[in-house]
Parts: sequence; C-alpha cells; structure tokens
Amino acid sequence: MPNLRVRPTEPDANGAVIEVTPKSAGWTYVGFKVHHLKAGESAVGGEQGREACIVVLSGKCDVGVGGRVFENIGERMSVFDDVSPACVYVPADQSFSIKARTDLQVAIGSAPGTGAGEPRFIAPEAISREVRGEGANTRYVRNILPESEVAESLLIAEVITPGGNWSSYPPHKHDRLAPPEESSLEEVYYHRLNPVQGFAFQRVYTDDRSLDETVCVEDGDVVLVPRGYHPVGAPHGYDLYYLNIMAGPKRTWIFNNDPAHAWIAKKE
Repeated sequence: MPNLRVRPTEPDANGAVIEVTPKSAGWTYVGFKVHHLKAGESAVGGEQGREACIVVLSGKCDVGVGGRVFENIGERMSVFDDVSPACVYVPADQSFSIKARTDLQVAIGSAPGTGAGEPRFIAPEAISREVRGEGANTRYVRNILPESEVAESLLIAEVITPGGNWSSYPPHKHDRLAPPEESSLEEVYYHRLNPVQGFAFQRVYTDDRSLDETVCVEDGDVVLVPRGYHPVGAPHGYDLYYLNIMAGPKRTWIFNNDPAHAWIAKKE
C-alpha cells in the first residue's frame, strides 16, 4: 500500500506540484494533478482513454480543448472565497492547454473514458451548493460533477469545513460494488488550510482495521482513500478546504456510515 499522504513538490517544467496516477496510488481509476503557473505560463495535458475535469482553484486562465477556447475563466483568488470554481470538462482522447492570465492554481481530476461527450465550460453559477450536517458537523459543499451532470466516470465536489468542525462525518465508506446498498469509488482528498500554516487530520480505516491510518495534513497535501471510512477534522482557528475526486466501476455515489457512529447522522 502506498503512503496515503502525497505532499506537494516544487513545480516541474509543466508547473505540476502534485501528480497522482493509478500506478503511483496502487489503484485503477483516479488520477489527479495540481499545477501552479505564473501569469503568461502554460501547461498541457490530456490522455488516451481518460476523461478529465480542470478545476480553476484560483486565478484566471484560458483553456483550449477540442478546437475551442474558453477565455478568461476563473472568478476567485482563493479557494476560500465564497465563489464556486470555473471548470472545464475534457472528454477522453482529447488534449488540452491552459494559459495563465494571472498567477494561477488549477487541479485536474482524471478517470477512464471512451471519448463520449463534448468539451464544455462549467460556469461557477451552474454549480449547485448545499449545506451538510449541523452544529460542529456543518460543512459547505459545491457540487462540480455530481451524478446529475454528464461525465463517464468522474464525480467531483469541493467542501469548506469551518475551523473546529468535522467533515465526511459520521465516518462513511464506498468501497463495495453492491448497488443499491453501496458503490465502489476510489477517492482523492486535496487539502488547503486557511491560514496557510494550519493543519488538519484525516483517518482512513476499514471495519477489520487491516487499513487504519491517521494522517496529519498541511496546506496542499493529498490524502488517498483506496477503501474504508475517511472522516476529517479541522482544528479551531483553521478553516479547511478539500477537493474530492472520485471514480470507480460504476458512476454512482452510494455510501454507508460506520455502524458504530451512524447514530450521529440520525440526530441531524
């Protein structure tokens, strides 16, 4: 089992500071990258047999794909701004380019695809938002690629968890392909902290505890969730953002709460 914590590096020639591949993660479906670019710099991507979704974390850019150019997209300077991201869906087998108009941070989730569908811009105002939980379990969700939106494999959302709150809680899992009871989805959590020097905790564990790790995450870290329950806690004073990328053999999100803690959800 690879280390569940993936730390950012200095930008490579393409501006990549995080790269998770199915091979490096030891799984089958999910890939993930983060690029940091300065104004005027560019990055390229696209893979045979894999669809992608470009999420503009902060800054403005032009994205070219399939002969189309989506110009000057991005409406926030921080993931903690109260604004949903601008995104571009890229079908499998198509290349794309990203050119930064300002200092730019983008995340790219990928998963298997056949090339069906068309490139499209997902505007911030088209992204549905919801509040989950209550009290110290409250978090704020932006649904980028839910099941109701067209894609072949990817499911994507981002979440803001206020300092002192819990998220992905009660602990839940989705590692068994048994609809309608549960679906099987690999998952990446990309974490950001505000203020930046903060930290948070994520536990990943299975019922039999064959996997049971608690990861201290800092700003820019990724946590891999190959299976099991995966709650997150944000300490007082530090708001937590995370971007979820999920994919599996069937594009549906059906989860089960840990039976020991399911009573918490029943009270909400």
